[in-house]
Amino acid sequence: METVSLSLWNAPRAEAPVVATVALPGSKSITNRALILAALADAPSTLTGALRSRDTDLMIDALRTLGIGIETAGADTTLRVTPGRLRGGAVDCGLAGTVMRFLPPVAALAEGTVDFDGDEQARTRPLDTILNALRGLGADIDGDSLPFTVRGAGSLRGGRVTIDASGSSQFVSGLLLSAAAFDEGVTVHHDGKTVPSMPHIDMTVEMLRESGVEVSTPATGGEADTWRVSPGPVRAVDRVIEPDLSNATAFLAAAAVTGGEVTVPLWPAETTQPGDAIREILLAMGADVRRDGANLTVRGPQQLTGIDIDLHDVGELTPTVAALAALADGPSRLRGIAHLRGHETDRLAALAHEINSLGGNVTETEDGLTIVPADLHGGRWRSYADHRMATAGAIVGLRVDGIEIEDIGTTAKTLPGFENLWATMLSAAAGTGRKASF
Repeated sequence: METVSLSLWNAPRAEAPVVATVALPGSKSITNRALILAALADAPSTLTGALRSRDTDLMIDALRTLGIGIETAGADTTLRVTPGRLRGGAVDCGLAGTVMRFLPPVAALAEGTVDFDGDEQARTRPLDTILNALRGLGADIDGDSLPFTVRGAGSLRGGRVTIDASGSSQFVSGLLLSAAAFDEGVTVHHDGKTVPSMPHIDMTVEMLRESGVEVSTPATGGEADTWRVSPGPVRAVDRVIEPDLSNATAFLAAAAVTGGEVTVPLWPAETTQPGDAIREILLAMGADVRRDGANLTVRGPQQLTGIDIDLHDVGELTPTVAALAALADGPSRLRGIAHLRGHETDRLAALAHEINSLGGNVTETEDGLTIVPADLHGGRWRSYADHRMATAGAIVGLRVDGIEIEDIGTTAKTLPGFENLWATMLSAAAGTGRKASF
């Protein structure tokens, strides 16, 4: 497994309003879903603009281990995927939730044993929901968390299963993505509190339908809290991957907290990515947000206002919003995000501890955070091997001197070279007084 360096990175302070154009690589969520669908398709396909990061490379390596041909076609971000007979092997999940939750259903279709493991921090992440569901669909699995073993039989019966997906929408998506290859397809019924991050399930359903798979959902007249995938072929689709909008949020936040202006090109007019919600969030906090063709531009206000918001469906934006709230001029309440206690780390406890360690005033609630602005000072900001915790610290560092972020390299999980992009954005704008573009 990979050894993580815990070196300290001095988060740069913005000496002037940040003014930049930042082009970002493809969406991790779309890339890893596209890889699964391409691996199960009826013919080879090409993915253009795929993200190359730790999480996506772990998915690529895992699929290759299971017998799928994946080659670059010129650029590293153009992938030619050739389906093949699935076989056993060893899968390294790292810290990638999409690998540890999307790959077990694929492994159940393999002819052979597939052993799953990952980073030490990943061994505490909840997986029993999807593993028990697969057992109920006919899979032979040892273990309820990493490490675990799937004994593939070359096929899976499928059928109906009831789960509690209130901990993560990935449990639903993981079952749906491979379901067309199950003998009976799958019917997934959720029984529990509201499923978080519903846009991610919408993304899964949309991509399945683009691949010719028949999907019934509650929104299309199906049973409440139930998704049904019919058995049948997965059509090969050549896809162009959208930019990762969740990764974009930190750069747009840089404009918001410095009174600057940041433009992100190729922002999709319509998308299922949860990151798109940052537009309404920044508007509510006082920023100016506008589209010009395919470009999205955020202009920061003189002072951000606090916000009271339910982030249940877009929980991955919580670290960015918490950093913004810590720098606002009024209190904020972030709600509907109790499920974040089961992410890469307990993000609620981590955000509260790190902001408070800098002199902040953050209180954990049953389902979120209350953040009262305070005069912050420098200090160490721990990342907890969590990429979004690291970028949240970088946002705070724009306005607070002396922020030292532990293990900024963890951002390579979804955005390799983040620290270089961040430093370039600041140094180019400050050094020339002109708009930086990279």
